Amino acid sequence: MIMNNRNIFRVLHYALLIILTAFFLFPVLWVVLSSFKPQSELFQIPIQIMPQQWTFENYIEAMSRGDFVQYFANSVFVSVTATIITVLISIMAGYGFSKYIFVGRDFLFIVMLATLMIPLQVIMVPIFLQLKASGLLNTLWGIIIPPSATPTGIFLARQYMATLPNSMIEAARIDGAEESRIFFHIILPLSKPIVATITIFSFMWRWNDYLWPLIVILDDKKQTIQQALANFVGQLQINWSQLLAMTTVAIIPVVIIFLVFQKYFMTGISAGAVKG
Repeated sequence: MIMNNRNIFRVLHYALLIILTAFFLFPVLWVVLSSFKPQSELFQIPIQIMPQQWTFENYIEAMSRGDFVQYFANSVFVSVTATIITVLISIMAGYGFSKYIFVGRDFLFIVMLATLMIPLQVIMVPIFLQLKASGLLNTLWGIIIPPSATPTGIFLARQYMATLPNSMIEAARIDGAEESRIFFHIILPLSKPIVATITIFSFMWRWNDYLWPLIVILDDKKQTIQQALANFVGQLQINWSQLLAMTTVAIIPVVIIFLVFQKYFMTGISAGAVKG
């Protein structure tokens, strides 16, 4: 009787997971399938999920419109570069907050966490003025540098680093290893789960960011893919087929990044949520 109840519970559990998965994936599936439809099919009633007439014209025409390839390349450069910088800063700061003892450490950590409550709109003008004074306005580096040190990434890294044994670090120091060698050859390889987690989060944040690039970038050639998608929305009409096609293309890099790092993603989230 107990086994039967367990089997029933397991079936209901997986059925619920399948329903929830289908519910959340349906909008994405609809966007992808609709990108292969002629525009006339998008407004048919009743709505057809599968295209009746498959076409790649939406992709061809959208790619030839403007400098979409350049926008895509700009987003790749911004997202990859910003992610690398964010990961390094987060891991180094997390290591410092968790394994080094210095005056004001806990206070600085609390202040850093408090910045999570400050919305971008509050500090947008001061950052803009600083970029202008530094000559980074209207450059891709102006998008990359300001949000590189994220409190969320530092918090997750610090919580994960707290789970690593101090004895391992002390043993390396006794053997004469330098601090940089300890970090890059011992700590960093053991931090793959949290590195993967921060990589996924950072890449998604940078790739999907629209507001900050809109403020910083003035030159059309330096726009990101999110700005390019916004440009498809005309004042009088919207070519939905081409917009859906480019949206599908814009989704691909995020999916690839998640598939590459998903092996370590859940481990990093779980470890980062535990206080050491």
